[in-house]
Amino acid sequence: YGLVGSEMCIRDRHSTSPTVRRITAMGLLVTIGIVFGDIGTSPLYVMKTIMHVYPAYDADYIIGAVSCVIWTLTLQTTLKYVIIALRADNKGEGGILALFSLVRKLPHKWLYIVAAIGASTLLADGVITPALTVTSAVEGLCDIDPRTPVVPIVLTIITLIFLAQRSGTSAIGRWFGPFMLIWFLMLGILGIMNIGADNSIFHAFNPYYAVKLIVHYPGWMFILGAVFLCTTGAEALYSDLGHCGRLNISVSWIFVKIMLILNYLGQGAWIIAHKGAIASDANPFYAIMPNGFLIAGIIMSTGAAIIASQALISGSFTLISEAINLDFWPRMHIKYPGTIKGQLYVPAINMFLFIGCVLTVVIFRSSARMEAAYGLAITVTMLTTTVLLGFYLRSRGVASWITALFMLVFIALEGAFFTANVFKFMHGGWFTVLIAGLLCAVMLAWHIGRRVRSRFIDYKPLDGYVDIINDIRNDREIAKYASNVVYISYSQTEGQVESKLLYSIINKQPKRADHYWIVRIYHVDEPDTLEYSSKTIVHDALFLVNLRIGFKVRPQVSVYLRQIVEDLVADNQLNLTSTYPSMMRHSIPGDFRFVIIQRVFSQSSNCKPSERRIMAIYELLRHITITADKALGLDTSIVTVEQVPLIINNRPNRRITRIS
Repeated sequence: YGLVGSEMCIRDRHSTSPTVRRITAMGLLVTIGIVFGDIGTSPLYVMKTIMHVYPAYDADYIIGAVSCVIWTLTLQTTLKYVIIALRADNKGEGGILALFSLVRKLPHKWLYIVAAIGASTLLADGVITPALTVTSAVEGLCDIDPRTPVVPIVLTIITLIFLAQRSGTSAIGRWFGPFMLIWFLMLGILGIMNIGADNSIFHAFNPYYAVKLIVHYPGWMFILGAVFLCTTGAEALYSDLGHCGRLNISVSWIFVKIMLILNYLGQGAWIIAHKGAIASDANPFYAIMPNGFLIAGIIMSTGAAIIASQALISGSFTLISEAINLDFWPRMHIKYPGTIKGQLYVPAINMFLFIGCVLTVVIFRSSARMEAAYGLAITVTMLTTTVLLGFYLRSRGVASWITALFMLVFIALEGAFFTANVFKFMHGGWFTVLIAGLLCAVMLAWHIGRRVRSRFIDYKPLDGYVDIINDIRNDREIAKYASNVVYISYSQTEGQVESKLLYSIINKQPKRADHYWIVRIYHVDEPDTLEYSSKTIVHDALFLVNLRIGFKVRPQVSVYLRQIVEDLVADNQLNLTSTYPSMMRHSIPGDFRFVIIQRVFSQSSNCKPSERRIMAIYELLRHITITADKALGLDTSIVTVEQVPLIINNRPNRRITRIS
């Protein structure tokens, strides 16, 4: 058997990137339903929070606050996210981890810490946002009957939302677009109906009043903390880039922003006109509604809150899927309940978010208290996005002064919002910080543990072991292990495999087989890549397969290998028929057995105390991961997992002394 140099590279690339999709009416409608749920429900609580921050408000205070809202939506949401961030896409995908994948190969190795902080705070936001939006919507019933049991109703709705995740949302998702279109039209119309209550509210378009508010009013930090709530959905907007595309998001945002501003203006004018006649616990969002429309408005608000919650939950599933393939999170069981591309369901994360939402409702019990906990985590996410965007812009050749100006402006702006939200820490901000801190600790421990682990894995050139593998294959004294033995390798160097893999074939238990397969898996930075190349090392005997899998693609190695085998058989590079005489007579294909090498940290390692601590946490986290066969999509295959010690030696071991 001579070495054969034939190579084959087959696999389809995905179609045109979503960022260049043409604008269609249906695309805009879907975008309105998917992307803007979080930011679109902000009018439920923003003006109420602003009003309650400074009960002794006057007209200038309300005008200045609305001005802050308008210019925050303009600078933070429109300029940073819609105009700049949406262009920083990874093959059409957006979000903090997609952005990190674009800069992870830069020499600034510490950027993974920034990405972990940003991702963990975004997940923490996914815990409190559903609770806040649903509670704010249901509290509208108190305007009809103050005795309404808000908490039980909210808990029931939240429970139904999370129960629905396991079956997918494709059945109800088609209604999101039309519903949210009606919602935004309702916001705009209600705003227009009330703007005339006090025409001075139009001064809010002048940024002078925003600056005046910050300079002259005491407690401006608390005011900024309330204003920031209007833009909390901007990060989710960037994360949804892959679902709708940049053009659809950019165009639909024009409509959404107009409707939001009209509603804020209407609420502001109503507050000014009714100063002194507003109850301390009143919500101007419901107060501007005509009496006969209140029940319909509450129903619409609850529906919009459910859609916003659904978008955040789905976004959390996607974020965890990306984190798993970027080595930020232990592998978990992922289901694909629908036929829609990219629709995921992660049972463990669904349960985590559900418990977090329930605790939020039970602990805080009202939207006013939840607002105190809201905002601190997401300001951190926005700051980390700004840092990563700065490095991304520089890596794309943007002038240094432009990059510096971008980072200076937005770090200053978001830094002010962060400082304002820090004052919320003792009033509830500790809750999201605690959740984000725990999530970040898991991400960093897992990521660093994977890096330490990979640094001490020994690799050897495959070419030097071809002859002995071929001799084992022909040695009839060795019992046949399987017709086809498949090894999973994660070597990043062409032609090299893990030394323990070779040890398993040759030393541990010599494994005679008709065909040997070494499948090297590359988790690439592109989201939807799914392709392979194969190389025949020994004709009809030893094959090297390189799988390139995007960070949003479900690993199904047994399915992919079956397709590859079919290609090789069709090209006459492989005879799959079993060599057992009884089976050969009936042309029955040989069996496949997968062998996975699992490295377990050895306590005999002679390493630094910091590395020992990290690896101890890593091994603890490894117990909550799904098994290797399920992680690779080998559920129905015959799989053998061989555990080998991972010994980390940074210092030479002391050699025993021989005595006579």
